[in-house]
Amino acid sequence: MNKNYEVRRDNFLISTDPARLDVEAVVDMLTRAYWAKGRPRERTERALQNSLTFGVYDGDRQIGLARVVSDYAIFAYLCDVLIHEEYRGQGLGKWLMQTILEHPDLRSMRRWTLATADAHGLYRQYGFDTLAEPAKWMERFRPFIEEGGR
Repeated sequence: MNKNYEVRRDNFLISTDPARLDVEAVVDMLTRAYWAKGRPRERTERALQNSLTFGVYDGDRQIGLARVVSDYAIFAYLCDVLIHEEYRGQGLGKWLMQTILEHPDLRSMRRWTLATADAHGLYRQYGFDTLAEPAKWMERFRPFIEEGGR
C-alpha cells in the first residue's frame, strides 16, 4: 500500500502522510461543516487515525481535507471533503477529487459511496450519481451516539 502519496501543484500539496496533518486546523474547518457540527474532537482524531486521509496544504498551512475509508479491494467511502473558505473557487476541490481517484491503491475500486447535501455537481463530474438501486441499501444511523456506544 502506498502510505505516503503526494502530488504538487504550484505552492499547493496534497499528501496522505499522517505526520503532516494539522489536527487543530482540521477540527477548526470541520466545526463549520454542516455534517460535522457537534462532532467531538476525539471522534475526529479517531476517524483521522483510521482513514486514508488526504491533506491539502498551502506551504505548511493545512487548507483542506478528505478521508477515504476502504478495504482497498472493492469498496471505498469518501467523507469529510472540504477546502478552507479562503481557498474556495481555485479548483482545489476538483484537484483533490482527481488526486483521490487516481491514488494507486484506490483507482480500481468497484464501488465508491459518499453523502452530500450540496455538492452533487462536483461529484457528478467524477462519475458519482444517485444510488442505482436504493432499495438494496440500508443504513444504521445514530446521529447522537455517545462515547461507549450508548
